[in-house]
Amino acid sequence: MSTRVNIATTDSAAYKAMMGLEGYLQNISLNHIQKELIKTRASQINGCAFCLDMHTKDAMKYGETPQRIFLLNAWREAKELYTEEEQVLLEMTEEITLISQKGLTEETYYKAKQVFDEAQIAQIIMAIVTINAWNRIAIATHMPIGK
Repeated sequence: MSTRVNIATTDSAAYKAMMGLEGYLQNISLNHIQKELIKTRASQINGCAFCLDMHTKDAMKYGETPQRIFLLNAWREAKELYTEEEQVLLEMTEEITLISQKGLTEETYYKAKQVFDEAQIAQIIMAIVTINAWNRIAIATHMPIGK
């Protein structure tokens, strides 16, 4: 792939704003595994190799099992491997990532209200929005997969 713009150096203010979102996400109520499941699932949908490489490694560093990572794109068929909260997170991730299809449905939002409070729902939405932005940056700029 061709070398493309490095936003971190070319437009440091924009990159700093994105890093501000990352800083915010470090202090939300979701645990590391929940955040990495969101990041990995959105990155699978968006086809972002850079982010998939990073977040599957991070998930394993935080104690995630290879089996759950390998089956993440088929989580509905492997529900027994994921908690109720994780299933809701994954459903929200898919619906928000694929926003043009149907958006965050009333059914999924209702499920979220059963297991999360409003502050947590807002945090989940922001986590999903942020990884989707990173996916778009990484894909558009051809960020190289880490070693």
